[in-house]
Amino acid sequence: MNYCSQCGKELSYTIPAGDDRHRHVCPACDTVHYQNPNIITGCIAVHEDRVLLCKRAIEPRAGLWTLPAGFLENGETLSEGALRESREEANANLALEGLYGIFDITHINQVYMLYRATLLDLSFHPGDESLETALFAESEIPWDALAFPVIGLALEHFYEDLARGDFTLKTGRIQKRMRSS
Repeated sequence: MNYCSQCGKELSYTIPAGDDRHRHVCPACDTVHYQNPNIITGCIAVHEDRVLLCKRAIEPRAGLWTLPAGFLENGETLSEGALRESREEANANLALEGLYGIFDITHINQVYMLYRATLLDLSFHPGDESLETALFAESEIPWDALAFPVIGLALEHFYEDLARGDFTLKTGRIQKRMRSS
């Protein structure tokens, strides 16, 4: 962020009075430009013991598998966003079972909030952002071809809970992965 959206002047990056972290601040009009994490919402959509995954048609991580999920839009609830993303990516008709996981990914300023859901029918098919959609049992999950670490973590928790027959809200933090040299 370089310029103030209120007055157009160049911004400084400083700690405003009464704050505890650096922010973009306009020295001309004193507007503080807050930047907050993005909310990603989606579903672990299930039929029997199989989970619906989508092969991504778009970047980032095109060609890899993920749960149907995406950015929450302004003016929609978390559950509305989860259902919308599932329709957009997989044309899936779902019944939400409840919030299942909240995962912080602080190094990219995201919070994933995933619902457990039941597929109401098997008429799902790829949307514009997906190359393929398919149901996977635990032994069939393409673990090495998952698009994001949070998806693997959520699925691991889900299958542990499925084996126990008891689903509790999961929380976690995805740490930044360091590339090997």
